Amino acid sequence: MKKRYFFTLFLTLTIVINSFAQDQILYKSVDTTQLYLTVYPSAIKEPNKKSPAIVFFFGGGWNSGTVKQFEPQALYFRQRGMVCILVDYRVKEKHKTTPFESLKDAKSAIRYIRAHANELLIDPSKIVASGGSAGGHLAAATATINDYNENSDNTAISCIPNALVLFNPVFDNGPGGYGYERIGEAYKSFSPLHNIKSGTPPTIVFLGDKDHLVPVETAQYYKKIMEKVKSRCDLFVYEGQEHGFFNYKNLEYYKKTVSETDTFLQSIGLLKKDPFAEIK
Repeated sequence: MKKRYFFTLFLTLTIVINSFAQDQILYKSVDTTQLYLTVYPSAIKEPNKKSPAIVFFFGGGWNSGTVKQFEPQALYFRQRGMVCILVDYRVKEKHKTTPFESLKDAKSAIRYIRAHANELLIDPSKIVASGGSAGGHLAAATATINDYNENSDNTAISCIPNALVLFNPVFDNGPGGYGYERIGEAYKSFSPLHNIKSGTPPTIVFLGDKDHLVPVETAQYYKKIMEKVKSRCDLFVYEGQEHGFFNYKNLEYYKKTVSETDTFLQSIGLLKKDPFAEIK
């Protein structure tokens, strides 16, 4: 009986561990700095079929942050059949870098993922970029900004994702916008709001109406410009919510934003209704 009990326990633990399996993949080296992707393979295995992917960039003002921020969202969407990837990138506190290096890394990450889509079991035409705050900027910038490419990148590989999921993104870096004191006049080639163009991928934006960094008017204007170039932009504004309201610690709004993201991805053909996954 004891042997059977321990075997059952071992089997249960193995299943649990495998259900949260992840890989650390080196995607970029700059001098002595090594940058990694944390990859959660899709929980749904279908022979000879590649999965859509969602790539998360953490927030922190290009100063700090952790890839763990979007781990709850990654664990949910892998159950829905996506390969989920958390991107580490250079930030000021750890690497003594500027926002421009952060953007170079974000673009390098998307290019690496697309170039290695076969090994990662990803459909390279179904890559979603997502992020919160400065991470939302990076996600949007991979789709809109032409400059700030790493010299070592193969720029023949597109860094433009196929859709964007943006959580209170600081996508206005111009005068009066976020980060202008650090970006300066370079905002003209760095700020997603100022570089929206025809073909910008379909986008969903989440914002709280009490956000002290991203005014609702800015998000509304972003949506207006997107629609002017005939790109889809869904905007959800949540009453009484502040910057970072979507994080897991605010469970109610974490669930709401994950649910709306799921619906959005279904609407553009990147997810199917089934298999069902509970948002925990």
